[in-house]
Amino acid sequence: MFCLAALPVVAQDITGTLRVIDGDTVDVGGTRVRLHGIDAPERDQPCTTLTGQNWGCGDWVTRQVTDLYQGAQTRCDALDKDRHGRVVARCFIQNRDIGREIVAQGLAYAYRKYSDDYDLDEKAAFVADRGIHGFKMQSPARYRLTRIKGRQAPDANCVIKGNISAKGARIYHVPGQKFYERTGIQPAKGERWFCSEAQARASGWRAAKR
Repeated sequence: MFCLAALPVVAQDITGTLRVIDGDTVDVGGTRVRLHGIDAPERDQPCTTLTGQNWGCGDWVTRQVTDLYQGAQTRCDALDKDRHGRVVARCFIQNRDIGREIVAQGLAYAYRKYSDDYDLDEKAAFVADRGIHGFKMQSPARYRLTRIKGRQAPDANCVIKGNISAKGARIYHVPGQKFYERTGIQPAKGERWFCSEAQARASGWRAAKR
């Protein structure tokens, strides 16, 4: 995830051998680059096939991008820096925009929060069920949000959130409810994860109303 607000524009071109970090982050020469306008699954991000099988989409995307571009001579046009200190840039191999290619092959989403440059490329990949569009998964931005502050379940089979309200009420939230995504679990305060609603109720938690 990156944020461009109040950060200075970087006036430089970057060239060198490309090394893949993940689906949207690479090293070019000695510079860490966040590819402009795209958002790929995080390396540890899971997804689900249409038949219900869990799949490591983030690792798969990283492998695909590595196979396509690792070791290639690359030129990047720097645009900005993100809050992590990475250069945000468009990168090219033999004048091919690799950000556009990654989106077009269904290996990343167009990051419309920052740019609409690859909007049509993503739509074409979606229609063709190409790459990640053939799976069920959260957007990378939503996935990053759920990982912070106890929002991501440590066990994929136990995803019910047993929350304790400010008034001491024990309330559980199931995926899809209004406040599920924003609810964080703090075990130190007695909150916990449950594997079923029956388990939550037996432990003294009641269902959230919405």
